[in-house]
Amino acid sequence: MLVLNCTPHKPSFFILKGIPGLEAAHLWISVPWTAFYMMTIIANSVVLYIIKTEASLHQPMYIFLSMLSGTDIALPTCVIPKTLSAFWFGSKEIYFEACLIQMYFAHSLVVGESGILTSMAFDRYMAVCNPLRYTSILTNALLGKLAFLVVLRSILYVVPFPFLLKRLPFCNSNVIAHTYCEHMSVAKLACADITVNAVYGMTIAFSVVFLDLMCISLSYALILRAVVGLSSKEARAKAFSTCTAHICVIAVFYTPFLFTVILQRVGHKVSPSAHIIVANLYFHLS
Repeated sequence: MLVLNCTPHKPSFFILKGIPGLEAAHLWISVPWTAFYMMTIIANSVVLYIIKTEASLHQPMYIFLSMLSGTDIALPTCVIPKTLSAFWFGSKEIYFEACLIQMYFAHSLVVGESGILTSMAFDRYMAVCNPLRYTSILTNALLGKLAFLVVLRSILYVVPFPFLLKRLPFCNSNVIAHTYCEHMSVAKLACADITVNAVYGMTIAFSVVFLDLMCISLSYALILRAVVGLSSKEARAKAFSTCTAHICVIAVFYTPFLFTVILQRVGHKVSPSAHIIVANLYFHLS
């Protein structure tokens, strides 16, 4: 008879289970995941190289794009290599401190990417609605301040997560039913009340999503009003074309984010494998 350890303790390591129910298919699943990861790294590296070497692209829109590309490289790199190591070699153990570090950077980069997308929406608003003041307002000094605020918000929002987990006593299982260290997946292993973790995590998730989406929606509502008022069809088409790519990126980023947040908290009837696959869309679609 298996006797579980019910004495509260801090585990020295966790075990990443991967995708529950699909363990036998991990090797096959790793093939497209590896391909997507490599394409993400290569594509974003090319974007960064072109923006850096082409002087004509040293403009606010492309500076924001370079920030987004850098984040899109860092975000999957926090998670995918360890996941592939577990899938390929069975190396599923991750030290407690390493788990907290991975969780911190993964969550903070998600918050940071949301902030960059919001800044890009402001950039598009200025370009379409105030083109004559675009260069005078979006100076290098302002871009630096926006970048600093994006980083500062990511730090302040996510830094409580490791401390909220370190205060918890753990017992019984140390198996994380996920492919990476996610805040609530780790918190659910604790043998204590995790209401504070759940409430704080939900508050941060929805404040980031709804605050940023509200700002983005407002920017594009003003853009749409300005574009509709243009007399020239060519001018309207050009204005819409400058925003189309950004809108697609927003949809790709926020759709899996919203599904992940909802499924993590209330999607009890959804299979764990579906939830984990949706959560990993972040890293493969970045």
